[in-house]
Amino acid sequence: MARRPLPRILSKDGAQLARTQLARSRELARTAADSATDVLHPLITLSRGLRRLASAGRRRWADTPKDRRGPLLFLVACLVLVVVLAPYGPLLAVITVMAAAGWQGRDRTPRVPEGPDESQTERLQALYEALVPYFSVPEDPAPLYAHGGEWHRAVPTHEFDDAGRVAHLVLRYPACFPDGEPEARARIERVLAAKAGRGREYRFGWDEEGNRLTVTALAPLPPDIVAQRFVTAPGETVLGFTDPSEVQRTLPLSYGEEQLDVPPVVWRTGTRSTEPHLLAVGQPGSGTSTLLRSLALQALRCGDVLIVDGGGTGEYACLTGRDGVLAVECALPGALASLEWAAQETERRLVAINLARQAGDPPPADTRRPLWVLLDRPSVFAHLAEVDGREDPQALLRVPLRHGRAANVTVVVAEHFDGADALNDAVRQHTRARVVLGPAAARQVESVLGATPPTTPPAQVPPGRGYARLGQGPVHRLQVPRTPDPYDDATSDADRGAVLDLLPPRREAVRACEPIDLTKPATAEQPVAAE
Repeated sequence: MARRPLPRILSKDGAQLARTQLARSRELARTAADSATDVLHPLITLSRGLRRLASAGRRRWADTPKDRRGPLLFLVACLVLVVVLAPYGPLLAVITVMAAAGWQGRDRTPRVPEGPDESQTERLQALYEALVPYFSVPEDPAPLYAHGGEWHRAVPTHEFDDAGRVAHLVLRYPACFPDGEPEARARIERVLAAKAGRGREYRFGWDEEGNRLTVTALAPLPPDIVAQRFVTAPGETVLGFTDPSEVQRTLPLSYGEEQLDVPPVVWRTGTRSTEPHLLAVGQPGSGTSTLLRSLALQALRCGDVLIVDGGGTGEYACLTGRDGVLAVECALPGALASLEWAAQETERRLVAINLARQAGDPPPADTRRPLWVLLDRPSVFAHLAEVDGREDPQALLRVPLRHGRAANVTVVVAEHFDGADALNDAVRQHTRARVVLGPAAARQVESVLGATPPTTPPAQVPPGRGYARLGQGPVHRLQVPRTPDPYDDATSDADRGAVLDLLPPRREAVRACEPIDLTKPATAEQPVAAE
């Protein structure tokens, strides 16, 4: 008996051929289904019409009173008799029924009007006329943009929302336009944002090779996502949330009473991170302290946190004495002592890890536990240190910033725009993850992130709203999860409860539960008599 050969594993070319054949088979099946639908469309229409006529007849019979049903049956019988006895009566009756069925079975769904309506056409024409001074060239024999010209050639694609405002546009522009100059781009973006509708955010995509500009109106980011336990892997921290088209990942969140999947901006820290430290800059009240509280709550799940508050407003009092919180310092002496300890701890971890590697052993457990150093408004401490003749606390961050990735130490610095000039070179060079919160001009955002934001600024900026950039990656819109101070009177009960649920227990509470032994030890020595 001959053996049957085993099935051979498809090679790369064979798999590609199989996928091509499968796609071709699907296309043939789809084409056959469309052809059959076109051929059987009259029969489908007649069947639908007969069904509707039969339903109408049953409703008419059910609505007729019982005392009138007899005369109605007699009238119908007379009509049938006349049709049967009349010349060509049955044929005419069948033709009449088929015509009525075809009329009743027609597609009654309202057709979507092709092309823009009158108001949308006027809006597109006004937008086209506003771009003429920037895209027109006097020497062009066939100008794409000209006063009184047609907008159809310059706007091949357009979409409007339910309110009649522009939702998506694709514009063609002449090749002589200097699309590589930021100033020229900014002028066009300002005009389009004003003409397409104020009060919204727009994303601009410049295709320099095809001379096309894509304008997309963005939906506002949800500002009501409260702090909660995010489903992340070890070493991942959620900075906030962004647009669905910018990231390829979503997180399941409880958004009010609903369960939604929201795209996050995930910052990866640890020994394999390319951006181990973060710098957040914003205006007063923009949400930088909220961002630090959110990061602290996430870091306390598997690490230790050291907080240095230069503002002195008690924004982090809820973390004092919690498990995993090493210290919350608000004064200059405590800040200097804590940051000096952080530098020594970083050096100790480096030595311990190096000795373990030389011996061929894994790193010690205490070096694998993440250590987070959160510094809020260091410019205040810099001024106080200069007045008292002490060392700037930022100088103590050089070791954690330079060697923090190898020692599993993460540094997060938050500062206001008015104090950003006081940041030293070490903080600027080693904080490759950047966040800008609150209202800020394009130049301010570019000075922090190193790139201009791809969207227009919103008309109203809620707290925690801004931009984020990780290393040399793209600039993302960012909305920080709402993490207010639970001890603030202005905090709602729902937000206060959400933050308190994430806080670890206090160390004092554990000690208070232990009974205190006030009895003397049994081995007490006898008093020695005086000589």
